[in-house]
Amino acid sequence: MTYRVCFVCTGNICRSPMAESVFRARVDDAGLEELIEVDSAGTGDWHEGENADPRALSVLEEHGYALDHTARRFESSWFARLDLVIALDSGHLKALRLLAPTKEDAAKIRLLRSYDPAATDDLDVPDPYYGGLSGFEECLEMVEEASAGLLAAVRDDVEGQVA
Repeated sequence: MTYRVCFVCTGNICRSPMAESVFRARVDDAGLEELIEVDSAGTGDWHEGENADPRALSVLEEHGYALDHTARRFESSWFARLDLVIALDSGHLKALRLLAPTKEDAAKIRLLRSYDPAATDDLDVPDPYYGGLSGFEECLEMVEEASAGLLAAVRDDVEGQVA
């Protein structure tokens, strides 16, 4: 049985594809690529069909991550096939909760930084789109810091499904 995780931001060209790339690398490093499927989407359709932002791709590549990506919009029907929906900020969390058809689906939604034990009260990953490369570097750092905790939680869920 495949465990499915989807990262969600606004346009699906910056934060969520970066999170998808980093988390997929963690899943692969852990040897769980046969058990866990990772993808991403946006709350809106502004960039649907486009590649990730060139700055996101540059920062990912500089840090050894790969990404083959086409932006798409999150659809409420996807909740039925997803195990975990990861919002990159509180605005995405609210939008996703409004899309969730059931309470069970809404329970699948989490903020990414809630998996970072060092995170403060502000669990949002800031949108780097309107800034320079430093914002993308900061985004990557936050994503990397939360990925270990997220992987541990997903691994526990996967092992619970297999047991």
